[in-house]
Amino acid sequence: MSDTARVHAVARSATHQLGKIRQDHIELVAGHGVAGDAHAGATVKHRSRVRRDPTHPNLRQVHLLMAATLDRDASGGLIRKAGVMGVVVQGGTVRPSDPIRVTLPSTPHAPLTPV
Repeated sequence: MSDTARVHAVARSATHQLGKIRQDHIELVAGHGVAGDAHAGATVKHRSRVRRDPTHPNLRQVHLLMAATLDRDASGGLIRKAGVMGVVVQGGTVRPSDPIRVTLPSTPHAPLTPV
C-alpha cells in the first residue's frame, strides 16, 4: 500500500448483523480484533465457522474494505471485491483519517473460503 493510504471510517457491532455501526474511533486488541465487536476473539466467531469447529483460530478479526467493492474486468464482467480480512498484530486506537499500512504475509497467499 502507498504511504498516503488513510482510514476512511471505522465501525463495530456487538451483535452479529449485516451492517456495522460507524464510530468516531475503535480500539484494536492484538490477537483479538476490534474491542466490543461480535467477531472479536482468538477463536472463530462467524456462526457458520463456530458450528464446524469452535476451536479454529480467528483469521477474520478485522475487515479492511478498499474504496471500491465492485469492479469490471477487461471484458466488462463483474468483479466482486470484499476487502481483506486479517488478524490484529498490534493494538491501539484507530480513527478516520489515520494513516494505514497493510502488511501481507509471505507467499503463497491463499484466499479464505466464504463464510
